[in-house]
Amino acid sequence: MIDMYTKQEIVIRSHREGKSQRCISRELGISRKTVRKYIEEYVQLQRECSGSEPVLSQYLSEAPKYKGSKRPKRKLTPKVQSLIDELLSKNEENRQKGMRKQLLKGTDIHAYLLSAGHEISYSTVCAYIADCRNSTKRSSEAFIRQEHQPGEQCEFDWGLVKLEIGGKLEQIQLAVFTSSYSNYRYASLYRRQDTLAFQESHVSFIDHCGVVFQQMLYDNMRVAVGKFVGAHEKEPTRALLQLRGHYQFTHRFCNFYRGNEKGHVERSVEYIRRKAFGLKNSFATLEEAEEWLLSVLERLNRTTQQLTGKTAAELFDEEKNLLPSAPEKMHCSELTIAKVDKYSTFSYKSNRYSVPDHLVGRHVEVQASSHALRIYYEAQLVAEHPRHYGAREWIITIEHYLETFRRKPGALAGSTALAGRSLLKELYREYFLDRAREFIELLSYCHEHRISDEELSEAVDTLQTTGVSAITGEHLMALLGNHSEPAVAIPVDSTTTQMALLQLEQQAALFN
Repeated sequence: MIDMYTKQEIVIRSHREGKSQRCISRELGISRKTVRKYIEEYVQLQRECSGSEPVLSQYLSEAPKYKGSKRPKRKLTPKVQSLIDELLSKNEENRQKGMRKQLLKGTDIHAYLLSAGHEISYSTVCAYIADCRNSTKRSSEAFIRQEHQPGEQCEFDWGLVKLEIGGKLEQIQLAVFTSSYSNYRYASLYRRQDTLAFQESHVSFIDHCGVVFQQMLYDNMRVAVGKFVGAHEKEPTRALLQLRGHYQFTHRFCNFYRGNEKGHVERSVEYIRRKAFGLKNSFATLEEAEEWLLSVLERLNRTTQQLTGKTAAELFDEEKNLLPSAPEKMHCSELTIAKVDKYSTFSYKSNRYSVPDHLVGRHVEVQASSHALRIYYEAQLVAEHPRHYGAREWIITIEHYLETFRRKPGALAGSTALAGRSLLKELYREYFLDRAREFIELLSYCHEHRISDEELSEAVDTLQTTGVSAITGEHLMALLGNHSEPAVAIPVDSTTTQMALLQLEQQAALFN
């Protein structure tokens, strides 16, 4: 296609300079047919408008226009279009029946047309299907800008983020709060989007802020909406009612599939996820990931906003002066009764947790939060475990089985309890493989005196530096009982080595 300048040059060189079509074609480097076309158009226009200067000037000031081809499509015939329309209608019928996994794709429709003897390309079929979809697609919905008063409303939503926790890729739930006025953001991490996480996220947010917003805004999440009444009314869950009753705020639900009604938080989830975990997404523990998240939020909230010229933290300080102070933290937990089985474990959410072995056959109270389980028997705390979110896991504490091991020392070597403690397992196999009772007494001593695995490992290292040929439970208990005095490394070839071993044996005798 030539441009407007070339079009003008053709007319000017022909009518003002009197050059031939051949000459103009050669000078401008274009086809003689093109030159003849625009000269004839200009001449025809002169005749029709009787030489009117404005009309001729307008023609020379317009870029050339080419008429699109009106020839009929050779492959996409009306018959082929009809067949495609029938298949698309069949897709819509299946969609209405809930058979979304049985819809024909573009490649299936193309294959059907080929089998019916129609030679047509896959791209042509896809283009026609796209035209059909665009013709029935509704126009995009407009967003209405909202003006909010300080402290009037806070928005809540869930988001999903994939993090590597302890070398394992996990899907973590991101609970996000955003102030509608100040755009102040807060978020916390949970392994499951359940009632406990919903309540604990609110408690954590309000405790962080120190104030309570007038209204909380939610979409139609299951942890917030208990029941739908009619076409638009929704009843809150018991968890939301408990939060409302304790903190004295009101709530509002969005309409179905209307995330734009919330305004801020839909983008806040994406914004926080990208800023906090776009570059750094590997952590040793979930607690470490949450500390990192809070540090990023602190930086974001102290970044100057373009529209206001102030930071979110500064605007939020204005809100806090207008809001009531938060009451005492609401206690969030789920209390259940569980029976202890023959393995001295109880089942909670498809996982099994151990309790002291004297509780076999008894019923215990399990107080569960999103991070931990606390087990009570007759109002006494008997065990505590971090909560696990896997399936069919055994969370065993070896100290819960000490009495049973005293009666059945042979069960120690292959026990799940020992396998779950790598340090104890290594110590047992290296020094106590044929002295199970002695090792059990060592475990009892460590449990009674609250000696950690790290302290026990340090004691083993200390004995090894003294040149002891065989480490015994008595040696370790004697050294651990005298841990207040700094350990001194003694060279193996020193004459005091034998005296040091004798002193250790004498100290061990005091514990027998």
